[in-house]
Amino acid sequence: MKEKLGIAMFLLLLLSVSLQNYTSAEPENKNSLMTPLAQAKSGIPIEKIVCKEGLQLVMKKTDGKPACLKPSSVAKLIERGWAVHVLPSYTKDETKNSEIFETGPYQTVTSTETYYENSTGFLARPTDPGKFTGIVLIHEWWGLNDNIKQMAQNLASHGYVVLAADLYAGQVATTPDGARQLLTSFDTQKGISNLQSATEYLVTQYGVEKLATIGWCFGGSQSLNYALSGNTLDATILYYGQPVTDKDKLSVIHWPILGIFGEQDQSIIVESVNQFESLLNELGIENQIYIYPGVGHAFANPSGANYAPEETKDAWQKTVLFLEKHLKE
Repeated sequence: MKEKLGIAMFLLLLLSVSLQNYTSAEPENKNSLMTPLAQAKSGIPIEKIVCKEGLQLVMKKTDGKPACLKPSSVAKLIERGWAVHVLPSYTKDETKNSEIFETGPYQTVTSTETYYENSTGFLARPTDPGKFTGIVLIHEWWGLNDNIKQMAQNLASHGYVVLAADLYAGQVATTPDGARQLLTSFDTQKGISNLQSATEYLVTQYGVEKLATIGWCFGGSQSLNYALSGNTLDATILYYGQPVTDKDKLSVIHWPILGIFGEQDQSIIVESVNQFESLLNELGIENQIYIYPGVGHAFANPSGANYAPEETKDAWQKTVLFLEKHLKE
């Protein structure tokens, strides 16, 4: 009897220890068990919210709340304006793109110049006398920050007058929610007028005879939108901007396009990029579309987890060569 009692006590002890271990064990990722909204309410920054496996994190454009969606739905909802990308917070101490590239042969000088209503752009140009072709550079959703200004100087060192336009009237964000608020208040038509004033400013003030636009993410989309607005350019460059797959809209373009995208971008799916390229080919629009394998959205953004330096360097080399061909030859 005592022997059986001892065995029973031993089994109860084992069960007790097992239960304690089970209840005290942390789940592999407890955030993944919470809804996106619950994670946000608990104080988790939106860029660190975890979605269940197979879902993609986006931010609702209207109220900034997080949502986890099927990848097949993300691109469509972003294109419709229901959602926006979620990028990591901008970090000033991170390596900047302009710091990892070799500059061109020209020394540059910079200035701030009011070119449209209350918008002050950042202008960089070679110190050498003579005429140079022009580039309007368009910022990401953060606004006209120091990284974009450095990029303008880098471009100018290759022999261009570069005006980094400001589509946010001096406002700069450093958090995804702050960027979303700026993006939500952005007026597309005013943005087109802003960029038109930027191009006209380069022509009237600096005598440029050829012009291109270039932008990243939000800026990439605006670079393409400007090309579709009826204004004439000599080249258009977009880094993972939203591609347009409407043949009639694209038919107004009569100059070369350079598009840079990431294969693993879940907000701009490869199929839409391929369709964009196919339509450009059908319309006889000269284009160079590159989809970099193994990288996602904003892979050329030095402040984010998707940053891919080698792919960024390669894309930049292609950008410099593209501009030399279409603005200098």
